Amino acid sequence: MSKTKILCVEDDPDMIEYLELVLGKAGYEVIGADGGAQGLELMRREQPDLVLLDLMMPEIDGAEVLLRKGKDESIRDIPVIALTALNTPFDQIMWLARTDLQDFVVKSKLPRRELVARIERVLKTHFPSDEEAEEGG
Repeated sequence: MSKTKILCVEDDPDMIEYLELVLGKAGYEVIGADGGAQGLELMRREQPDLVLLDLMMPEIDGAEVLLRKGKDESIRDIPVIALTALNTPFDQIMWLARTDLQDFVVKSKLPRRELVARIERVLKTHFPSDEEAEEGG
């Protein structure tokens, strides 16, 4: 079976490098996208299993990426976790309520195990294993 593919849409090359290291060690294939435009292009071309999306980027920000993604049938159903500096409960509630984000992770409060656990939870919810699908779970 091929590795689970995660696309990191981020305008900070150091953050992409960090995510490649951390998620690569956890067994994921990681693709970095420099900003929203490249992120949308790579979503269409690579069809990742999950997207980690920075919300605050120049030019095409996370909100615009989510809007365009939602209008594109070929990528609409790819789950997205926000990976952002926005850290107030209000921000999180508003983004989760008004978008199709699966989760909201604050960069400054990002233990590696926690990030991997959240990714695994979203993937399990979005792509249940054969046994879970048969059980209706």
